[in-house]
Amino acid sequence: MRREAKTIASNRKAYHDFHIEEKFEAGIALTGTEVKSLREGKANLKDSFARIRDGELFLTNAHISPYSCGNIYNHEPKRDRKLLMHKREIDRLYGKVRERGYTLVPLSMYFNEKNRVKLEFGLGKGKRSFDKREDIKQRDEKRINDRESRSR
Repeated sequence: MRREAKTIASNRKAYHDFHIEEKFEAGIALTGTEVKSLREGKANLKDSFARIRDGELFLTNAHISPYSCGNIYNHEPKRDRKLLMHKREIDRLYGKVRERGYTLVPLSMYFNEKNRVKLEFGLGKGKRSFDKREDIKQRDEKRINDRESRSR
C-alpha cells in the first residue's frame, strides 16, 4: 500500500490491544501549523480513534503538538480532524463499525510520495486479556525456535 513514505507517528499499542482485520488509508484535513508541526515529527496517536459522525469520518484524541515557531494563530493540539475518504468507503465502514465490538484504530501517520499527510487505520476488534497472553506466548515460542535454529 505504501511506497517511499516518511513515517511521522505510529501506534504500536494498537496491535497489542486489537485484532486488526482490515487496513484503510485516508487523507487528513489539517491547518498550516499542524503540517509544520508534523514535519518536526511532533504527533502522538496513542489513545486516539476514528469515529463516523453525520456521514463524515473524524480522527479523535490524536495529539499534534503546537508548532514551535507558531504565534497566536497556532492550532488546538487535540482537536477533532476530518479524515478524507470517498462516501462509499465511509458507508461501508459505518456498516462494519455498527457490528458489535468493531472500532476504527489509527495505526500510523505518514507523508506519502506526494508529501501529503495520510493516516493508516484499521478495522479492529478488541482483544481480551487471554488473547494478549496467547500472543505473548506465541511470540516467545517463535523467538526460542529462531534462536535454536541459528545455533545449529
